[in-house]
Amino acid sequence: MASNTSKHSTELAADHTPDAIQQRLKAPAKHSYLRDFIYGAIDGTVTTFAVVCAVEGAGWSAKIAVILGVANLIADGFSMGAGNFLGTRAERQLLNRARRQEEHHIATIPEGEREEIRQIFADKGFSGKDLDRAVEIITSDPDQWVDTMLREELGLALHGPSPLRAAITTFGAFVIVGLVPLLAYLLQVGAEIETSKAFVWSVILTGLAFFAVGTIKGRFVEQHWLIAGLETLGIGALAAGMSYVLGMMLSGIGGLTL
Repeated sequence: MASNTSKHSTELAADHTPDAIQQRLKAPAKHSYLRDFIYGAIDGTVTTFAVVCAVEGAGWSAKIAVILGVANLIADGFSMGAGNFLGTRAERQLLNRARRQEEHHIATIPEGEREEIRQIFADKGFSGKDLDRAVEIITSDPDQWVDTMLREELGLALHGPSPLRAAITTFGAFVIVGLVPLLAYLLQVGAEIETSKAFVWSVILTGLAFFAVGTIKGRFVEQHWLIAGLETLGIGALAAGMSYVLGMMLSGIGGLTL
């Protein structure tokens, strides 16, 4: 244990030398797409398993589960990916719009914008000559001035994730992980599918998928793997149960026997 602590301290010190710090700060900003993966994986699994539960609850054939499940994977997955793309791009467009506005304000009312910088740094504890110097340094560089206003006044991040990568991550996770509830049915396409047995396997595989996604999330956010896994499993079970009950209720409408 002591050896591991010493090794970690040595690595930490090496990462904080002047050269290492300079190199790290000058490197392009890296963005995690974990949120997009978790979002797509959980929603894909929940919605596809919800289809399976609804079909099982309604007493429909297993082929209907495959047809509806695959249609859901492609259509809903694309919809989520597209929505994530548009939402992420909208954030970037909002940043660009705010940047143009701040540039206009600085050009039109520079003294007012300079006073905003003064008050921002005063709130951070600067005063007297130190405050005057900080304001002078920031406002002498138009780009730095605008960036400071965007961060401090508007609370906007200057660098965001790629809309395309976010969309692809969401769509990929939705389709790949969301396919798990259908595996037991897809492997028997073309043969006589014993619906009840396929559903049992679907429940088992889906539970494992929920738990696995939760543990992956837990590792990255430093949450205990068991708690994270059970949390995701519980959310999925709740959604599946609601769909199963709804399917049973719908089974009596109009004598549906698909």
